[in-house]
Amino acid sequence: MIVVVPGDPRAPAARALLEQSHALMQALFPPEDNFFLPVDALAAPGIRFFVATEGDQTLGTGALALKDGYGEVKSMFTAEAARGRGVADAILTRIMDEARAAGLPWLRLETGNTLHAAHRLYARHGFMRCGPFGDYPDAPSSIFMEKPL
Repeated sequence: MIVVVPGDPRAPAARALLEQSHALMQALFPPEDNFFLPVDALAAPGIRFFVATEGDQTLGTGALALKDGYGEVKSMFTAEAARGRGVADAILTRIMDEARAAGLPWLRLETGNTLHAAHRLYARHGFMRCGPFGDYPDAPSSIFMEKPL
């Protein structure tokens, strides 16, 4: 059974997945269009980091960044061998629950324009496209989405 729990992004299994995610983003998008947070930044106050596990295996990661008036979905990534098993759905559901519990009225995110599986995931959970928010530039490789809670 897949369980989503608070985690430490610096733990070896979580760090390995985050490094895989960062390498993929660097391969797909130009440096100026990569907005992922470094591993240590995901352990900072104001970030709630989660891991999806099954037994002793870490299958995926995700985070909620607490912002002024909204939450931001960060660092969503599922191990290649675990894709298609509901890992990302479980993580995103946990992030949405955490944001609601924190009293946040909105969830927002930035994702890459070629990450079609991610777009479908977010749309299934009620996210709609929007314009740039926060400190994000209107990057050509970015898609911005939001969802009222």
